Amino acid sequence: MKPDIIRPNIKNFIKSLRDMGYTFEIALADIIDNSLSANADEISIYTSEDPKFIVTVLDNGYGMNQEQLIESMRLGSKDPDIERSKEDLGRFGLGLKTASFSQCKKLTVITKQKSKIYARQWDLDYLINEDEWYLLTPHQAELEALPQYELLKKLNSGTLVVWESIDTLESSSFTNTIYKLRDHLSLVFHRFIEGDANKAKIKITVNNIPLDPFNPFNENHKATQKPPLEKIKIENSFAFIQPYILPHHSKVSKQEYEKYATDEGYTKQQGFYLYRGGRLLIHGTWWGLNKINEAHKLVRIKIDIPNNQDHLWNIDVKKSTAAPNSFIKSHLKRILQNVLDKGSRVYTGRARPVNEVSSIPFWKVTLDSDHIHFLINKDHPLFELLKSSSTDSILLLNYIKSLEAFLPIPAIQSHLINEPHKINQRTLMSENEIIDLAQKLRQMNLSEEHIQQILETEMFKNKRELLLYEPNSSKDL
Repeated sequence: MKPDIIRPNIKNFIKSLRDMGYTFEIALADIIDNSLSANADEISIYTSEDPKFIVTVLDNGYGMNQEQLIESMRLGSKDPDIERSKEDLGRFGLGLKTASFSQCKKLTVITKQKSKIYARQWDLDYLINEDEWYLLTPHQAELEALPQYELLKKLNSGTLVVWESIDTLESSSFTNTIYKLRDHLSLVFHRFIEGDANKAKIKITVNNIPLDPFNPFNENHKATQKPPLEKIKIENSFAFIQPYILPHHSKVSKQEYEKYATDEGYTKQQGFYLYRGGRLLIHGTWWGLNKINEAHKLVRIKIDIPNNQDHLWNIDVKKSTAAPNSFIKSHLKRILQNVLDKGSRVYTGRARPVNEVSSIPFWKVTLDSDHIHFLINKDHPLFELLKSSSTDSILLLNYIKSLEAFLPIPAIQSHLINEPHKINQRTLMSENEIIDLAQKLRQMNLSEEHIQQILETEMFKNKRELLLYEPNSSKDL
């Protein structure tokens, strides 16, 4: 029986091909992967919105001959199951095309090798109109007008990728899009820019401005904790798992704390960071092994895998999602149990307990199986003095209960998460106000026992001399 040949509807197929969930920055990262696989050490990204949107990516890699170029333009140009070079950051042979088509309708690739320049082009509007997969060869005059083409001509070898007819960008947000692109590439390729991916440092520029690497683990800070590295054998290769616990905000400057929080905040940055060949694929996820938790916001776990483990981690075409198999998850869960407790202690342990035993606190905490309450300490000696001198103790007690009942917990929590360095309650009471209070207390002819109790409060713990005798000079203070 003769089989029927059913060709796909090109128009509908192209629409589906363009709708694969790429963002602008993820798509460009996919283009850079090809440059790195070609052993480039300089990659220049150029973007412009005037008179029309255009993006070019130039590298000084190996380049391609004409046959290699044509094959690279083929959809599915690689067998995902064949063994690849350790430096190869691709797998399916789709990245160049799908990433580009997600952002533009005209993709031109120009490459130079052994002094010869070759160019090919996909024009999606042309394909739809002709209803056939025609790979075009641009005219020389068209190439000459492209940004960075003259720079390619000066290289010994290299490749220039050009996006035209871009229909995913808006002029009103173009500047923010470029800032977001820079931040994304600085993170995803930080180990290449640092020279920490078993190869020489690479240079990536966006509109002639070099990218600085953003290492999300703050590895060089002395307060960053680095639990032991774990090595797990998975089939015929290994995964290397290195946990990090970032410093508490009290250990770093405000500027440094905000840098590692990023625009999304620490809470969203916690979790696993999966690298393949030194390139960051996925970050900020627990893969269902732990819930996003404020207490774990300083925990980040780096995972290094080779490119022959893709199928075990179920890495998608965009290299932006993964789902490790059950064997891998069992090992990750074991490692998590040891790390999360340490991470929680760094975050919560730096805070001074409300019920501190070395002094008499103004606040105390009560806990039962259903509730946690923050209460003003009504056994505080200053409160007892206030109560005994009040003409209406019932009104005073109800006022205190109102303060407790309407404590702005959500606002406190929000500012503690986002702006911890700005919180400074101690500045609400000046040194002079404390001195004035001490003088007033001395005038009350309190008993020795009562004075000793007041000396154990938070306010006078390190200012005992204010109640023990009259300060006569600045030296006494």
